[in-house]
Amino acid sequence: MSSCTGVPFETVLRYLPKTITAQLATTSLQSTRWAARIIDPRVSNPPLRIVEDELIERIRRRIPSSEGGALRLGIGHDAALIHSGNQDWAVTCDQFLEDVHFLIDKHPPASVGYKALARATSDIVAMGARPRFFLLSLALPVERSGTWLNELLSGMARASKLLGLRLAGGDTARSPGRGRVALNLVVLGEVQHGRKIGRAGARPGDGIYVTGILGRSQLGLELLLRGMAKHGKYRKFLFPHYYPVLPLDFGLWLGRNNLPSAMMDISDGLSTDLARLCRSSGVGARIHADQVPTVSVPGSLPQIPALAPLTLALHGGEDYGLLFTVRRRMAPRIPRMFGRTRISRIGEIVRGSGVSIVGARGEVSSLVPGGWDHFAKR
Repeated sequence: MSSCTGVPFETVLRYLPKTITAQLATTSLQSTRWAARIIDPRVSNPPLRIVEDELIERIRRRIPSSEGGALRLGIGHDAALIHSGNQDWAVTCDQFLEDVHFLIDKHPPASVGYKALARATSDIVAMGARPRFFLLSLALPVERSGTWLNELLSGMARASKLLGLRLAGGDTARSPGRGRVALNLVVLGEVQHGRKIGRAGARPGDGIYVTGILGRSQLGLELLLRGMAKHGKYRKFLFPHYYPVLPLDFGLWLGRNNLPSAMMDISDGLSTDLARLCRSSGVGARIHADQVPTVSVPGSLPQIPALAPLTLALHGGEDYGLLFTVRRRMAPRIPRMFGRTRISRIGEIVRGSGVSIVGARGEVSSLVPGGWDHFAKR
């Protein structure tokens, strides 16, 4: 869903033939846990190297993918923007794989269904588009085709109602042997004609904004992996991880008023996704640690770096809020609250490259991308 040239590997598949059925059988044994990387003051100008993005660039160079004609935006943004007749459509594709994105013994099936659709739709929201239709391709072993599947579908139905989506088709397949569950979703959203919000429009002087509280989903995941999900006092912290709420109305308002100069969703962590936006726009960024909206971590949890609020906010993924930039003259139009959505200005776009962060005492450090990267070595 994101990239410095653009997007994670799943996203590029949206541009390949037969995206509805492709790659459903492929799974991975990679951990669902994000690397807990923190600010490294020793590095003055770190290379913004995200292995997944390098793979995407290889694909882009080898397969015809240039923008033009009906393809108004292609690889490098949260979704493709396609013009058809008198209508523009944002089109995205997203995979949700067992043992990569969810754990069958830890994530309730209803949350798997809900989150699979919500995370795919997050790309549509980041284009300022209104979600309309989705296609579902599903591969699963026979033993998951009963009650487990019914609960998954209930969760997905809940998400579809909340997001205004209608299922338009898809595909099913049986995973061989004791295979894993794999979902692939294509989501289509309507874009106001003439509007084009991508990642490449940020310019020096633009303000940097995020929605929501960052690190909430990662905190829930940490609790889940540490076996604390059954403790009653921690259950409320799991819901942002299980059932993320998308800032749909605010995204539509931004798009309708053409306010963002660049925008994407926060799916792989702020440190990684901001680096991607900067790479796409050919700029750098400076953010302020005390302006980042961090999650409140219970004092009863271990005091370790992986559970530090700022670490969770900078490097934790799956919050599915919006990361966007706004021209200085337009900044007064950005509210602090929009309904229940909180909006925070966290920094500014600067000349050059890379992302730096200003600490509480004014010290400036390079912010190393430390979010989720499917192909990074751990």
